[in-house]
Amino acid sequence: MKAVKDWAIFCRVVDNYGDIGVCWRLARQLSAEFGLNVTLWVDDLASFARIRPEIAPQLDTQMLEGVQVRHWPAELSPSQAGSAAAVVIEAFACELPAAYLAAMRARPTPPVWLNLEYLSAEDWVAGCHCLPSPQQGMAKYFFFPGFTAQTGGLPSEAQQRSAQAAWNDTAARRWLAPYVGAQALPDDALLVSLFAYEPAALNPWLASLITAPQATVLLVPEGRVSAAIDYQGLGLEQHPDGVYRQGQLWLCPLPMLSQDDYDRLLWSCDVNFVRGEDSFVRAQWAAKPLIWHIYPQDEGAHLEKLAAFLALYLAQLPPAARAAVQGMMDGWNTDGDLATAWGAYRAQYPTLAEHARQWQQSLRQLGDLATNLVRFVESKVK
Repeated sequence: MKAVKDWAIFCRVVDNYGDIGVCWRLARQLSAEFGLNVTLWVDDLASFARIRPEIAPQLDTQMLEGVQVRHWPAELSPSQAGSAAAVVIEAFACELPAAYLAAMRARPTPPVWLNLEYLSAEDWVAGCHCLPSPQQGMAKYFFFPGFTAQTGGLPSEAQQRSAQAAWNDTAARRWLAPYVGAQALPDDALLVSLFAYEPAALNPWLASLITAPQATVLLVPEGRVSAAIDYQGLGLEQHPDGVYRQGQLWLCPLPMLSQDDYDRLLWSCDVNFVRGEDSFVRAQWAAKPLIWHIYPQDEGAHLEKLAAFLALYLAQLPPAARAAVQGMMDGWNTDGDLATAWGAYRAQYPTLAEHARQWQQSLRQLGDLATNLVRFVESKVK
């Protein structure tokens, strides 16, 4: 491992916290579990600080959990770049700065250069995973996270697995207590976390929850979806304990959560609405039913990615449960009739809960992203 001790990860924050969320988890795991010297270059430290308050956005260099965090300025000078690491990861095709590319070319032996790609279940991914591309006189390898043995697996840290194994209903109730208010929850209440962009079907769905047969306790972290809720139009009144209650709907605002607290939220809920990539992956590890708001793309390209994932995720479900998930995913990502779809989804909940546990176990068999990355790098170092 001596030849590949020094790693650098470059992260450009594009969509709120997903990019930095994935990169930070990876950097922290490579340091903690493999003893690697990891430098994480981030262009937007203020966004990083929202999920890790220990980060000081005004500092160019700082240490956090054994990882050197460096600010990636708009123009990186040769002196700032310094010597290139033995392994260089550009996350999500972020394009390395010219000064760092020059430092890479100046090394006696070229670094192992990887483009950590976006997560996708599409068929073509398996054929492109680990392929080299000659660039700048070096080879750049494309490394794809994924859901099959022909990909690099998903991010998952030993620390997270251990904490989740120790989590139970008592811990969940204690953790949720500050957010769900002073009034006792209804016995039949379904606990749901809501993290999304601004789905067109959001407010009609919330209106249907108010008059639903069973209670829904909705836990909503601060973000884009919380700002899109039409509190006045829905008649949601905030009580002194901070919770909005109307009919069968309890809406509990949450502050911006750290990554570790967000994991705890996912473990504590019955159903998790998630978005993008980082929360989507964590919801699968949480082993709870999920609804994914995939990042919208031009010409509906994101819907093809959603369909590719569902083809894998739904393959082992019986027809009624498969149709229920399909209906919710389609409606949430377009503008569907979620009142009807949600009723069908709740009716299938026991089946969906068991399926989520089985899906998590199938993902475990693939190994985790960091371990698979380290193995790949070792195979390229002579």
